[in-house]
Amino acid sequence: MNQDPFEWIDHEAGRRERNGLVRAVRPRPAGPGPLDLAGNDYLGFARHPDVTGAAADAAHRWGAGSTGSRLVTGSTGLHAELEAELAAFCGFEAALVLSSGYAANLAAVTALGTGGSLIVSDAANHASIVDGCRLARARTAIVPHADPAAVRSALGDHPGGPALVVTDAVFSVDGDAAPLAALAGICRARSGAALLVDDAHGLGVLGDGGRGALRAAGLAGAPDVVATVTLSKSLGSQGGAVLGPAKVVDHLVNTARTFIFDTGLAPAAAGAALASLRLLRRTPDLAARVRGNALALHRGLTEQGFTARRPDAAVVSVRAPSATEAVEWAARCRAAGLAVGCFRPPSVPDGVSRLRLTARADLTDRQIAWALSTVAATAPAAAREPSVPAPAL
Repeated sequence: MNQDPFEWIDHEAGRRERNGLVRAVRPRPAGPGPLDLAGNDYLGFARHPDVTGAAADAAHRWGAGSTGSRLVTGSTGLHAELEAELAAFCGFEAALVLSSGYAANLAAVTALGTGGSLIVSDAANHASIVDGCRLARARTAIVPHADPAAVRSALGDHPGGPALVVTDAVFSVDGDAAPLAALAGICRARSGAALLVDDAHGLGVLGDGGRGALRAAGLAGAPDVVATVTLSKSLGSQGGAVLGPAKVVDHLVNTARTFIFDTGLAPAAAGAALASLRLLRRTPDLAARVRGNALALHRGLTEQGFTARRPDAAVVSVRAPSATEAVEWAARCRAAGLAVGCFRPPSVPDGVSRLRLTARADLTDRQIAWALSTVAATAPAAAREPSVPAPAL
């Protein structure tokens, strides 16, 4: 009898089950569903008629798919317009659109992390940055989270040659912002060090009119700074982009494997992202509204005795007693009509399980109040400070 070559998968599945780490795919409804504080549609653009209409128009004009890689048949006039307007909006010289934010980070890290160079990466960086570091030919130094002194030390140990400091602008689990000005100063104090920032959670939320964390820090367009963004969060579409000096973008066009060999972003997604970008330009107050709603969520949670980190952007992180209780808490919220995120090991490097609530610009005061009462009513007893009583169900 032949042995099952995938028997080891059964053992891995059992281990995940015992540790409460089983993930499942749950299709969301096409129409109205739970109040969504789990997704990343920060500005409420994903269903905006201007955006969905632009997606449909692009599909009718250019086709359902891009038909090939960007260097073959996968580039359309929409891609060129999006790149030009995205670069101008965020304050960079040039932009390059890819099929996802994940692909954008892989492209930037691997193309700029050349042989003989050093990559200094924050320990809490997104998985796409981690994978980019693993694939790059550079030596990688992982430094403690949001620790400029550790970055300075790692750069000081580098014998010479190019160096790249890589960080999220806003970290996706806790919603805290990186010390970008300090990191840029450290890079500039050491000749040859560049700063690469993933601004996935900053675009549309931070900076003047939502122009991003780098604009807010006064670093947009600097010759030693490169940014990556996603088109799937504030812009409500899909895809990613790298922004920076024109020579960096040209280098990626010629060397980044996730650009050269991947099928280009679908025209519908490019058209939707372009429409969202133009809509954001017309409604610059939305960024401040997102941040205000995030602060309202944080204030309500802490007043009810939960340990929640004050948000620097749209993400509000709420501590849970354990991985199992976090999963059960999120499930009770969903059953009550509220969708929240759930982060637990190994997705969180510090081992602390959390609920993750994401604010949106289109949340009403009534929705925020109801969400807060639902989180409180469904919470495990150990999630709350002992001095704060639980509300009546």
